[in-house]
Amino acid sequence: MERIVVDIDKEWLSVADICDYMDVSAFVVTSQLRSGELPAVKFGREWRVARLDFEDWINTQRMGR
Repeated sequence: MERIVVDIDKEWLSVADICDYMDVSAFVVTSQLRSGELPAVKFGREWRVARLDFEDWINTQRMGR
Protein backbone atom coordinates (compact mmCIF):
# COMPACT_ATOMS: atom_id res chain seq x y z
CA MET A 1 0.00 0.00 0.00
CA GLU A 2 1.41 3.38 -1.01
CA ARG A 3 2.06 5.92 1.75
CA ILE A 4 -0.24 8.95 1.82
CA VAL A 5 1.62 12.26 1.52
CA VAL A 6 -0.19 15.33 2.83
CA ASP A 7 0.18 18.02 0.18
CA ILE A 8 -0.27 21.12 2.34
CA ASP A 9 2.35 23.84 2.15
CA LYS A 10 2.62 24.40 5.91
CA GLU A 11 4.77 22.84 8.59
CA TRP A 12 2.09 23.28 11.29
CA LEU A 13 -1.58 22.57 10.64
CA SER A 14 -4.59 24.05 12.40
CA VAL A 15 -7.78 22.19 13.22
CA ALA A 16 -9.38 23.99 10.25
CA ASP A 17 -6.60 22.78 7.91
CA ILE A 18 -7.17 19.18 8.99
CA CYS A 19 -10.96 19.54 8.72
CA ASP A 20 -10.63 20.85 5.16
CA TYR A 21 -8.17 18.13 4.18
CA MET A 22 -10.20 15.25 5.62
CA ASP A 23 -13.67 16.75 5.07
CA VAL A 24 -14.71 16.21 8.69
CA SER A 25 -16.03 18.46 11.45
CA ALA A 26 -13.92 20.26 14.04
CA PHE A 27 -15.53 18.02 16.68
CA VAL A 28 -14.03 14.91 15.05
CA VAL A 29 -10.54 16.46 14.89
CA THR A 30 -10.57 17.93 18.40
CA SER A 31 -11.77 14.59 19.79
CA GLN A 32 -8.66 12.94 18.32
CA LEU A 33 -6.47 15.74 19.69
CA ARG A 34 -7.94 15.62 23.21
CA SER A 35 -7.62 11.84 23.40
CA GLY A 36 -3.94 12.06 22.43
CA GLU A 37 -4.50 9.85 19.36
CA LEU A 38 -3.31 12.63 17.06
CA PRO A 39 -0.11 14.23 18.42
CA ALA A 40 -0.30 18.01 18.73
CA VAL A 41 0.69 21.04 20.75
CA LYS A 42 -1.69 23.59 22.17
CA PHE A 43 -0.95 27.32 22.10
CA GLY A 44 -3.55 28.93 24.35
CA ARG A 45 -6.84 27.78 22.81
CA GLU A 46 -5.33 26.81 19.45
CA TRP A 47 -4.19 23.30 18.53
CA ARG A 48 -1.34 22.83 16.05
CA VAL A 49 -0.28 19.56 14.46
CA ALA A 50 3.04 19.07 12.70
CA ARG A 51 2.36 18.09 9.09
CA LEU A 52 4.70 15.10 9.32
CA ASP A 53 2.97 13.89 12.50
CA PHE A 54 -0.37 14.20 10.68
CA GLU A 55 0.99 12.17 7.75
CA ASP A 56 2.28 9.48 10.11
CA TRP A 57 -1.05 9.40 11.95
CA ILE A 58 -3.06 9.01 8.73
CA ASN A 59 -0.82 6.22 7.49
CA THR A 60 -0.93 4.42 10.85
CA GLN A 61 -4.74 4.63 10.88
CA ARG A 62 -4.86 3.33 7.33
CA MET A 63 -2.74 0.29 8.23
CA GLY A 64 -5.06 -0.59 11.09
CA ARG A 65 -2.45 0.46 13.68
